[in-house]
Amino acid sequence: MKKALIFLFALTAAGAFAQEQNRMPLIGDPAPAFTAVTTQGEINFPKDFKGKWVILFSHPADFTPVCTTEFMTFASMMDEFEALNTQLIGLSIDSIYAHIAWLRKIQELKWNDLENIEVTFPLIEDIKMEVAKKYGMLQPNASTTQAVRAVFIIDPKGIIRTILYYPQSTGRNFDEIKRLVQALQKADADNVATPADWRPGDDVIVPTAGSCGTAKERMETQTADQYCLDWFMCFRKDK
Repeated sequence: MKKALIFLFALTAAGAFAQEQNRMPLIGDPAPAFTAVTTQGEINFPKDFKGKWVILFSHPADFTPVCTTEFMTFASMMDEFEALNTQLIGLSIDSIYAHIAWLRKIQELKWNDLENIEVTFPLIEDIKMEVAKKYGMLQPNASTTQAVRAVFIIDPKGIIRTILYYPQSTGRNFDEIKRLVQALQKADADNVATPADWRPGDDVIVPTAGSCGTAKERMETQTADQYCLDWFMCFRKDK
């Protein structure tokens, strides 16, 4: 009886450990660390990117049409992301040799006025699915051998700030991914929130009043730069 209980406990502990290991990280969690081989050499994540924003994204497979359009688009926006102190890092469950061959082929293609596109950001080899499992990029009901289109936006302190998941059939909106980085950076820099469909230069939302006195004061002292629709909903012109 005692041996049976010990065995049952061991199985339960092992199952709990495996579940924890494969748990998808959440917004606010530290980004799971890993070391990986990439098309730009070995990386230690997030250590190597401290002080930078990072967009870590997965795609189902090399030499697939949707993924190809995504990589061409991301690579064409490299300068825009670099201006936002943001590093791009891709991942798929393919070998480094498949990655290299695919990225070379991308340079030969033309799509939507994009041509001669060179992908210079790292693309992770993840044959053993180690990184994909750490980030919950494998969705068993979609595929057990290909990652879904996951996007993790990670801040300079290595904290996950945004998580997006797209089905394998749907290409991502890269303007929205860039807008998310801009909105997060604005919120951090100015201690504000951003309203629906916010774009740089639009009015921002100031923190909700924390007391009756503050709420009353805001409603009574509105200015050209700051105005309230009601005590809980106040806006400020962007700086």
